[in-house]
Amino acid sequence: MSAPAPELPEIWARLRLADRRDVPNIHRLIRQMAEFELLTDLFSATESSLSSTLFPSPPLPPFLSFTVLILELSPSPIPYSDDESNQGFRPILRRIALESTVDDPEAPSFASARGGGLVAAGFVLCFPNYSTFMARPGIYVEDIFVREAWRRLGMGRMMLAAVAREAAKIGCGRVEWCVLDWNKNAVSFYEEMGAEVMPQWRICRLTGEALCRYAAVDEESGSGQI
Repeated sequence: MSAPAPELPEIWARLRLADRRDVPNIHRLIRQMAEFELLTDLFSATESSLSSTLFPSPPLPPFLSFTVLILELSPSPIPYSDDESNQGFRPILRRIALESTVDDPEAPSFASARGGGLVAAGFVLCFPNYSTFMARPGIYVEDIFVREAWRRLGMGRMMLAAVAREAAKIGCGRVEWCVLDWNKNAVSFYEEMGAEVMPQWRICRLTGEALCRYAAVDEESGSGQI
């Protein structure tokens, strides 16, 4: 009689709507994302600025304004909670089998604001946009990020699929996002998800001093100089 196969370690994941209590973890995750993308010179967000811009009071409906979903992990099953802070977004719960035990030395720094021994592992931030060609609203994904210890376990797919599901439910025509051209793993991942990478499009951006110069323009007299 053969011995039973050893049980694989497992983790439980929850994707839920974030709120002001999650801002410290969101800020740390954005900082890590900036480091991964080699863009820390552009990082100026603070906990205060994130709190005031992402979580106004009263809160706006999810996916019809700035929306943050936060991914949390637990070594034991996570009970479902449909409280008022979900604002109609039903938290997604998943059991994920691991090939080996995951070492997460950052776990204490990313303890969940909701307690229960959960740890924040990633987030996705999106907001509505509009396609004039389709005459339909859409969703733009500004950021999607998973901490290094928890990558390549399907968690990015879980988050992106959740946004796509909500977009389809509210009648959006498309979901869009950008990817750095050197990030070949991300490009392959998005293509596997069914996304079309648009090489003929380029991002145009006004920011910093270039944007502030427009504040000096007097629209009525046209006296401003650009």
